[in-house]
Amino acid sequence: MSNEAQKKIQNRFKYSTDQVIEKPFNWMQLWRLFRYLKPYSKKLLPLSIIMVLITTGIRLVIPILIGMYVIDEAIAGRDGNLLMQLVGIIAGLYIVNYVANVFRIKWMNILGQSVIYDLRKHLFTHVQWLSNRFFDKRSAGSILVRIMNDINSLQELFTNGVINLLMDILMLIGIFIVLFTISPELALAVMIVLPIMFFISTKLRKKIRRSWQTVRLKQSKLNSHLNESLQGMRITQSFTQEKENAQYFEGVNNETFESWRDATKKNATFRPLVEMTNAVGSAILIWYGANLIQSGNLEIGEFVTFAFLIGMFWEPISRLGMVYNQLLMGMASSERIFEFLDEQPNVAEKNDAVELDEIKGDVEFNKVDFAYSNDRKALDGINLDIKAGETIALVGHTGSGKTTIANMITRFYDPTAGSIKMDGHDLRDVSLRSLRSQISIVLQDTFIFSGTIKDNIRFGFPHAKDEQLIDAAKAVGAHGFIEKLPKGYDTEVEERGNILSVGERQLISFARALLADPRIIILDEATASIDTETEVVIQKALGTLLEGRTAIIIAHRLSTIRDADRIYVLDHGRLMESGNHDELMKHKGIYQGLVHSQFTMQKSTG
Repeated sequence: MSNEAQKKIQNRFKYSTDQVIEKPFNWMQLWRLFRYLKPYSKKLLPLSIIMVLITTGIRLVIPILIGMYVIDEAIAGRDGNLLMQLVGIIAGLYIVNYVANVFRIKWMNILGQSVIYDLRKHLFTHVQWLSNRFFDKRSAGSILVRIMNDINSLQELFTNGVINLLMDILMLIGIFIVLFTISPELALAVMIVLPIMFFISTKLRKKIRRSWQTVRLKQSKLNSHLNESLQGMRITQSFTQEKENAQYFEGVNNETFESWRDATKKNATFRPLVEMTNAVGSAILIWYGANLIQSGNLEIGEFVTFAFLIGMFWEPISRLGMVYNQLLMGMASSERIFEFLDEQPNVAEKNDAVELDEIKGDVEFNKVDFAYSNDRKALDGINLDIKAGETIALVGHTGSGKTTIANMITRFYDPTAGSIKMDGHDLRDVSLRSLRSQISIVLQDTFIFSGTIKDNIRFGFPHAKDEQLIDAAKAVGAHGFIEKLPKGYDTEVEERGNILSVGERQLISFARALLADPRIIILDEATASIDTETEVVIQKALGTLLEGRTAIIIAHRLSTIRDADRIYVLDHGRLMESGNHDELMKHKGIYQGLVHSQFTMQKSTG
């Protein structure tokens, strides 16, 4: 990858909010993660633990039976009956161990998948309630990575990691007890290498954890770029940037690959460390154990039991290393997951929020200031008094604050100063659901969900009858083109409604908004993508449908707002003029200049 490509990647993600989180290993956070096991603590978890206890006990008993009874008593004493009995017992124990393992694996898989399901559901539900500022600062791709990839990385931890951790700890405790019971001096000699291994592995811990955090960060960037590239494919192709985009992707993909390679390389150092310790421990066992046998301080059967258990000892040690790596990966992912779960909405709802049963539609802005960032105000001292049932229009140059006012009415943002009231209630005192359920918004870039035409129109009113749905479509002039589709209202639309024209998607969004029967309708450049003939049909329909409702219309095409009760002219976040079309034309101010400029442009292009 060239230096230029690397610089492009660095600049592209310069302002990304995804960063490596520098924190020590937080056991409290790990406990917080394990609390998702609580709903299953009465059945699945206890049953799995019982199976673990059975298999651990059997695995400890079998070496004792083989070494200290089969060899030292049955074989040494030439007792054939005892030997056959012991063989039968050992065979039976292996069968019980097999059955217990089958159920353990089955129940732990169900438990792990259930926890992942709950965690993903919790995260997605929480994200849906976060404020617009949260989504302003993050790409859809980076959010997707946390909901999918980061939670998926916890799957192995919950499916096998937790129960293996318990099983291995119990096994190690059991082995320690048996070894020190048989020969304390031989046990101490063999275990002398453990402190060395512990010291080295502790040094590796921080590096491994940071590496997995970096992997998650790179994956987030990769996913973000993929999401952006797929959505902007037409722009990429229209500017013939396919080759450059592929090179850019190669750079991001390479960074992700290198981060994985670095993390797995550090992970790989642990298992050889365990194997080396195992080799040293085995050498000590053979040398010192042989001396003890020759001196008469250790029986051959006890030595065999010791050898069995030492072989079993290094297996859980090695697995504990793998589980520890899973914990490190889990910590890296859980930190990113809990970062989102700890995020609080900027637009917070009070505990005693007022429920608006049915609003009239009076909206009042009182000296409202708002800024998306500290360097520039989007709204500056705005005073508006919109009466119920009025149709008002907001006009002005791009960036004048029109859409921001609409976002404030729906309380996607709270003012930094001043207040906004709905029917006399401060919006900060009312419940979001009761407010937003009575407001419909139609945007210029309308969003069509995957599903049928019928599903999309019903989106705001899921229980609407077919007759109501069709009436809404007829009212906005959408019924005609829908009837011509292969399956009419049951026609499946592709992602973002790609089988429909821009104008058709807009008409469906009108039907969706009107079917919800709102008290307030906000049209944000809603007719900008519709041809003049269709616009005439919609204007006629809106005349009837807006009756008795408050309507806020944002439009650059000034011909669509001539009949508005009042027109507010904005400039750089300030309210400059207000009045109806005739009054503003007589005033000869900004509005008149906008009308004349648009008329001149239409005349020159017509």
